[in-house]
Amino acid sequence: MKLNIGFIFGGNSTEHEISIISAVQAMNNLDNEKYNVVPIYLTKDGKFYYSEEYKKVETFKDLNTAIKRGTEILFTKKDGQLVLFRNSFPYKAVKNIDIIFPVLHGYNTEDGSIAGYLELLGVPYCESDIYASSIGQDKIMQKMVLRASGVNVCDYCYFYESDYQKDSAKVIQDVMQIPFPLIVKPARQGSSVGIGIAHNKDELIEKIETALEYDEKILVEEVVEDLQELNIAVLGDNYAYELSDIEEVYGKDEILSYQDKYLSGAKGSSKGMASTGRKIPADIEGKIKAELEDMAYKTAKALNISGVVRIDFMLNKKTNKLYLNEVNIIPGSLAFYLWKSKGLEYKDLLDKIINLGIKKFQNKDKKLSSFTTNVLANFNGTKGIKK
Repeated sequence: MKLNIGFIFGGNSTEHEISIISAVQAMNNLDNEKYNVVPIYLTKDGKFYYSEEYKKVETFKDLNTAIKRGTEILFTKKDGQLVLFRNSFPYKAVKNIDIIFPVLHGYNTEDGSIAGYLELLGVPYCESDIYASSIGQDKIMQKMVLRASGVNVCDYCYFYESDYQKDSAKVIQDVMQIPFPLIVKPARQGSSVGIGIAHNKDELIEKIETALEYDEKILVEEVVEDLQELNIAVLGDNYAYELSDIEEVYGKDEILSYQDKYLSGAKGSSKGMASTGRKIPADIEGKIKAELEDMAYKTAKALNISGVVRIDFMLNKKTNKLYLNEVNIIPGSLAFYLWKSKGLEYKDLLDKIINLGIKKFQNKDKKLSSFTTNVLANFNGTKGIKK
């Protein structure tokens, strides 16, 4: 019997549209002999809709029209299974779901928000758990964890919007302890949104104010000179991880921008990150390749990732020093293009991710998460309260 796979995509994120592209790619590459696709669109205002038309990217040319074509739904558990119910009269079941496959990018979605919701429902889902997702989305927490795990990251500092409002001069002074040029980033956004490079104090102030439009938590770090950007995908769980080929990515701008990643291809393209300028495999020395793969393993283990992630690195070609840039917990296009030379087709990659999600749920289901006590039966309203 086929499994019903509920793909959730969209969400209140600056990467809403990119999530749609990634999800449509995945839904159209799923093995139809083994699975049924159930498209679930999460609107920017937090409502869930279902429609078979959501399997086509053309449906989302106008988001308001896309919503009108769908049925607003709610999630509920019935007899141990997740069920989608209409959120309007007549209130009836629309679909049963065996496992959820989130294909969400960015803050408010990929950051553990959806993972937490699915954990609360107690349903199986693909990709990483709340902890890996939240650390993976927060570039500052990520650097702290990975540096403690022996992974090399750039020199950096961070501050909150409240710090900047109280004493912007001190924040600027502290930030400038790292030599120019500096790269300024919203700590919890993705797809290069709100990112800019500052070469002097005036530019630094300008880039900080831009970044603050997207997040209250700001990361500032050194710019890697003579840069070569390298990415690798990791697939698996803490029992075993597989590594993809390494790619070199490049863009037209000083940094690999949102324009380079998603808007520089042919008009109407739905390839997402797969359309970015790239070379696979990357042209790097064997020693660098081994170091990058070792750092990728350490990162996957430290964050306890599950499913597939893409890890981005920066290499200073002059010094051959390698830095981990960031982890993409649910990467654009699910990084399917990095596995082709390994002989892993997209439908087989999706199959592995789904099986890992089932395994994760089964393993967690064996662990105790609650137990029966008589605390409430014996509670008289004051007993046990410390004075």
